Amino acid sequence: MATLWHGRFEGGPADALQALNDSLPFDRRMFREDIAGSRAHVSMLARVGLLDSADAGAVLEALDTTEAELADGSFAFEASDEDIHTAVERRVTELAGEAGSRLHTGRSRNDQVATDLRLWTMRELGDIARLVGRLQATLASRADDAGEAHLPGYTHLQQAQPVLLAHHFLAHGWALARDVDRLLDAIGRTDVSPLGAGALAGSSLPLDPDGVASDLGFSARFENSLDVVGDRDFVAEALFALALLGVHLSRIGEEVILWSTAEFGFVGLDDAFSTGSSMLPQKKNPDIAELARGKAGRLIGNLTGLLTTLKGLPLAYNKDLQEDKEPLFDACDTVRLTLPALEGLVSTLELRTDRMAEAADSPFAAATDLAEYLVVSGMPFREAHAVVGAHVRAALAGEASFAELVAGDERLGAEAVALLAPGAAVRRRTTPGGAGPGPVAVQRVRFAERLADQEARLAGLR
Repeated sequence: MATLWHGRFEGGPADALQALNDSLPFDRRMFREDIAGSRAHVSMLARVGLLDSADAGAVLEALDTTEAELADGSFAFEASDEDIHTAVERRVTELAGEAGSRLHTGRSRNDQVATDLRLWTMRELGDIARLVGRLQATLASRADDAGEAHLPGYTHLQQAQPVLLAHHFLAHGWALARDVDRLLDAIGRTDVSPLGAGALAGSSLPLDPDGVASDLGFSARFENSLDVVGDRDFVAEALFALALLGVHLSRIGEEVILWSTAEFGFVGLDDAFSTGSSMLPQKKNPDIAELARGKAGRLIGNLTGLLTTLKGLPLAYNKDLQEDKEPLFDACDTVRLTLPALEGLVSTLELRTDRMAEAADSPFAAATDLAEYLVVSGMPFREAHAVVGAHVRAALAGEASFAELVAGDERLGAEAVALLAPGAAVRRRTTPGGAGPGPVAVQRVRFAERLADQEARLAGLR
């Protein structure tokens, strides 16, 4: 079996080497990017006079045929196809004859695979960012559905202050907006063409890396050949963006899990987006939410695994870098599966706003409002905090109801008791970005503007 380096070796590779070394089972998904890079490379070779027009035409035609075969599944892989690059070049040579053997002129698999992976990553991250946008739009829609319904806000998973349900939905939407920013930033730093760097040092041939970069739609070409063939920062950055996105999806999942329990009862699960039990007839399980939570660990593992691989590599290319693709492909596949399922789950949640309000309207939820009432009257906040805290302690000890204790305190009295009425505390949240009706109305507009701006940025991707 001939290899790309057979001239230097007397024999072929051992089966064990071949089994370990071959990457075709996973890198074949980059065939479109590999062929796009080859087209640009061939066009450049013809432009600089390294390939005559007849040979260039034959190779380009063979690339078209090869792409069609790969796309429709008729491509016949062979045992000698070590990776997608080898397979494409082998087939092009079969179709174009001697002209096909000129395809790799001035090119190494080192700059070739880096180019393929950058093209693939930019496209994939753009697609994922659009899926995130759909989940954001669903969260905005559910915020509209919620109206002015309110529920407890939590710190330390203990009831803290009531917030509008819309505010809660939009909180997740803003977190996802940062994820989209990170994905777009990662695309921006991936947008550099490595073609022309060769194995590590460039070439003595009159190549045109700038022209190839332009033909492929890259914003720039590499500045340092050693750097670009060994650089996988863009993969690590993509994996980080996907891992943090996964963490945010996990957090949404965790809340759905809690809210759908009988103990909370804040939401009901739609039959189409939940599962049952093989043994317990009464069960309705939030499997999508649990899988979203579980997948975050997988995404974090992909990131930490790659960083560990990269940490000890000298310049320039090392075969260790073959380990970049599987975690990236897996992370993208994982997020692509999770986002639509979680979007469907959120879009179909039954919002049990009566249960939410019941939980939120404990008089203790207005404790901070009472302290702020005293602050307005001139009392230092720390003193006000202690006064209200003492009434909370006394009420919990059974001395009297909280309302009675507040009414009986001359520093508070009947006017302050009105702050304990159901829904009063959430309506008092008036500061910008806060959880009350006024600031949330402004936030709805600002979030819609953010989504529109985000959509425009995504539409501008190549």
